[in-house]
Amino acid sequence: MLWKWSALWEVADLGIPTKEEMEQALYERHGRKLQDKFSSATVALCGLGGLGSHMAFALARAGIGRLILIDFDTVDITNLHRQQYKASQIGMEKTKALAENIREIAPYISLVLHQEKITEDNFRTLLQEADIICEAFDNAEAKGMLVNGVLETMQDKYIVAASGMAGMGSANTIVTKKITKRFYLSGDGKSDVADGMGLVAPRVMLCAAHQAHTVLRILAGETDV
Repeated sequence: MLWKWSALWEVADLGIPTKEEMEQALYERHGRKLQDKFSSATVALCGLGGLGSHMAFALARAGIGRLILIDFDTVDITNLHRQQYKASQIGMEKTKALAENIREIAPYISLVLHQEKITEDNFRTLLQEADIICEAFDNAEAKGMLVNGVLETMQDKYIVAASGMAGMGSANTIVTKKITKRFYLSGDGKSDVADGMGLVAPRVMLCAAHQAHTVLRILAGETDV
């Protein structure tokens, strides 16, 4: 299911800054040249759990112009300890819930919502408009399918993926590596949810921040790590 949320959101009566005021604040922070690159970019988030929801917030705050949000799941109470959802949103489709939350910090961003599962048959259609694709799955097979599929069949796209962020290991073991010209991988590369206590919010957030910052660096032309 596809939902498109226009950047022309009705905000006049909410007492928030105008689009021009928010753009000017970003220009002052990032410089006009860099911010124009962010504003004209389309980034796809494949999975809206701990990684995807935190990346969405970071990229929206940075002024990315358009986010494609893809997930088939609904918000559950077990998500609240590490994902950017609210207790009042339990039971909502994650795409709609996250879009609602993003609108509170970036009311003029363009959002495209796909409430469906990414598969080998549909990923090219779902991701064709993205400049950069972020993998944020919790399933190893799904991760491999998406990364391999993008690298093999979408040769104009960058993909930023994640592997290893579970447990209570040191935050300093979360790193980003450039695997190929178009493929970046964030995480510690070894920890697994099956090996111990599972996912803890700060390490998941750290990995998501690595992925989001890698996206911004690619858009800025800083393609080394």
